[in-house]
Amino acid sequence: MRKVPISRSEKEAIVQELKQKFENSNIAIFADYKGLNVAEATRLRRRLREAGCEFKVAKNTLTRLVVKQLNLDELSPYLEGAVGITFGKDPVAPAKVLNEFIKETKKMEIKVGVLDGKIIDVKGVKSLADLPSREVLLGRVLGGMQAPLYGFASVLQGTLCSFVYALEALRKQRAGEA
Repeated sequence: MRKVPISRSEKEAIVQELKQKFENSNIAIFADYKGLNVAEATRLRRRLREAGCEFKVAKNTLTRLVVKQLNLDELSPYLEGAVGITFGKDPVAPAKVLNEFIKETKKMEIKVGVLDGKIIDVKGVKSLADLPSREVLLGRVLGGMQAPLYGFASVLQGTLCSFVYALEALRKQRAGEA
């Protein structure tokens, strides 16, 4: 089957779209998706969409243009073969979804990631996947902030109880005198 060539304007539109995705995302993860069938690719895209992420496939030559425009030339060696890019605002969500999907299918491979404009290796992406979700982290921070407040409230409550007991003892003592 012969591929129909893409016009120059279509290429420019793809480059512009990819550039916007890089600029509007906190993380971009490059993965080799070779070996995925259509059903698996659809399942991956659905999971990523549910996590607020997006999976894009573009020609490596067009992606090279984008990374060059964004001064991320170190990514060029990773743009070989079937490369898909996952974009996301939350750095943990796409890493988690991709990592779980790779464990299930054993067909994809993470190549590299870009986190807030800085390139991270495969270990960095996998360590992001091991982090708890944003909501869990926020819950832990909130719990850490509340614990001292609860302790302070308990101390105040104990002091107030002691004060009330002392007043009651004083009242009984005076009632006995009268």
